[in-house]
Amino acid sequence: MFQRLRSRLLIFLAVLGPGFITAVVDNDAGGIFTYSEAGARFGYNPLWTMLPVTVVLIVTQVMCSRMGAVTGKGLSDLIREEFGLRITFFVMAALLVVNLTNVTANFAGIAGSVEIFGVSRYISVPLGALVVWLLVVKGTYRSVEKIFLVASVFYVAYVISAIMVEPDWGEAIKSSVIPVVYFDGPYVAILIGLVGTSVAPWMQFYLQAAVVEKGVDVEQFAESRAEVIVGCVAMAFIKFFIIVCAAGAIWSVQPREIHDAADAAMALQPLGPYAYILFSAGLFNASLLAASILPLSTAYSVCEGLGFESGVNHRFEDAKVFYGLYTLLIVVGAGLVLWPGFPLVRMILLSQVLNGVLLPIILILILRLVNRRDLMGKYVNSKFDNLMAYGTVVVMIGLSLTLVALTLWTS
Repeated sequence: MFQRLRSRLLIFLAVLGPGFITAVVDNDAGGIFTYSEAGARFGYNPLWTMLPVTVVLIVTQVMCSRMGAVTGKGLSDLIREEFGLRITFFVMAALLVVNLTNVTANFAGIAGSVEIFGVSRYISVPLGALVVWLLVVKGTYRSVEKIFLVASVFYVAYVISAIMVEPDWGEAIKSSVIPVVYFDGPYVAILIGLVGTSVAPWMQFYLQAAVVEKGVDVEQFAESRAEVIVGCVAMAFIKFFIIVCAAGAIWSVQPREIHDAADAAMALQPLGPYAYILFSAGLFNASLLAASILPLSTAYSVCEGLGFESGVNHRFEDAKVFYGLYTLLIVVGAGLVLWPGFPLVRMILLSQVLNGVLLPIILILILRLVNRRDLMGKYVNSKFDNLMAYGTVVVMIGLSLTLVALTLWTS
């Protein structure tokens, strides 16, 4: 029995990477801002979304991990083969636009996290852009993955920050199990944003591509699934503490909107120097990590979908479109942050809502693929997986239509 457990642990460590990194990095600058905004404006109320969103994230991520292990192909590849180049092109175009807003949000996070300490964004953003570009262009998949895993550990800063705030833990636990829903435009937008940033479309493309590039196969899928679940739970754990931190530091004093994630960090200053420094450090780490992975995910998706060579293990000259697109996204994302007067806050919130609006479309395509027995064999979806995924599609469409109706009603 010991030998069997040891063997499974070794396989788990071997496949550790894609699922854990994808889920944890989902707490990027846009996500941190959305969580902070939810806590600052609505207190502990949005915490009830944690459990259902985590279950949906696990189901979705496991589906994509399983497709990658069974087929040995990325999600974009499968969409092109099943639905044709035209649909693939429109999906990739929509994904490119949404992901660009997310990339820009993360460079804004880099800028905001160090401007608190007097460092100009005209220094931090170009340096950050150069670091993330060199990391991927000059590295291999194995070296890049190790750096991403180490960076993921620093998310613990948010847990410590929340504890130092001394929030109302009883109210936080109560709000986590008792749903609070009211049909108000900003609250519905936050709910869509919370789902959109927690189960973002880019995650599914990146995870499946990473599973394929890492070489995970069907025999290793049980361990890969465990790794995905661990990552999803870790993501939810961090998200919980960010919302609680903002609710305890801002909402409990005076509910209000925040201008950016750095604004949430500044609100912790009266509680002592360490809480806001940790929050800022966590924001910088999350932004830098996501600024690497989001352009990488987009380059994977678009190149796979349109039939170009892709992957960190390729040399620059062998995958010029892949590395060229990666570079372009970094340059444009960083450049927008340096553009004076650019409406970063609106764009960050919009990016999370767009994630939520695009998600049902991506989920429908995934479900069509993962339920094809000629493609997946005995690894097609279970009834529970289909119920959860289709339920998410219905809920997200309903929330999006509600948001549109409320916007038109109040305009």
